[in-house]
Amino acid sequence: MKKFLKVIWGIFAVIGILFVTYFLYLRLTFGKFNLSIQPSYEARFDEFVDLLRKSGPFEKDTIAFEMKILQDSVRAKEIRDYFQLDQLYDADADTWTKALAICQFVASNIPHDNQEIEPEHRNAIGLWEYTKNVAPAFNCRLHAILTFELMLAAGLDARYVTCLPGDENDTDCHVMNEVWLPELGKWAMIDTDMDGNYASDMDGTPLSLKEIREHYISGEKMQYHPHFKKASTKVNDHYSYMAKNTYWFSCWETLSYFQEDAVNRGREIGRKIYLVPSGFEGFDIEEGDMVTTNADIFWAAPVKTAI
Repeated sequence: MKKFLKVIWGIFAVIGILFVTYFLYLRLTFGKFNLSIQPSYEARFDEFVDLLRKSGPFEKDTIAFEMKILQDSVRAKEIRDYFQLDQLYDADADTWTKALAICQFVASNIPHDNQEIEPEHRNAIGLWEYTKNVAPAFNCRLHAILTFELMLAAGLDARYVTCLPGDENDTDCHVMNEVWLPELGKWAMIDTDMDGNYASDMDGTPLSLKEIREHYISGEKMQYHPHFKKASTKVNDHYSYMAKNTYWFSCWETLSYFQEDAVNRGREIGRKIYLVPSGFEGFDIEEGDMVTTNADIFWAAPVKTAI
């Protein structure tokens, strides 16, 4: 019997060593493995929603700003030709159909990863070349920058928004895109990271980040569309994850190509606008950036300007 138990314990010991070796291999080779004892986002969903419901309202203030999108027709053509964007959608397709086609293209070609080597150039063509020559994937912010430039080159009014948690000890946030739908007179959220998704009401109408936040607070049902397809109220913890990351938001006041690229062609990239609920000061805000509680201006239609 003792000999049998020794054999069993020996087997368990070998299995344990193999598991530890495998996880160390993943960590050292890919930087993938991260042991965490934190509860899942889904387990904390009620906590996140309660925090949203306790937040102060968005309300008008004296801060004046205007969200602008600068279009460069020369750069737009370079991107359209490089990516052959015209082959992704019909020329007469509506705005949402074009946006979906572009986002499906990005999501299907570039997975998520927290890149260990930062791209030399943060623009659509530079990021695409990075996935071919350096690493095949990158994080949500780079996803959003690439997608933003593709939509802008396609003639769509778009932007990328940083979605932030209310807990200053939480260093995780999420960056995703919004596209302005002139057919509906509003923004619609669309995300190419984590295989892609968007949110809609129960009738299938795409929702903006503003509306998503309001749905969490009111308890009104909404649907997430993983891979931009079949709707689901809970998708791989993402439904709960965004309840955490819709407490406050930031976006560049003026957006164009090369927005965060070190090679900016001499254009001033301007300041960031932070939308916060009243009574909340935010954190890690840089000097010169603007903080407002005025949701009406933050979610207003963008002003289009040609360079």
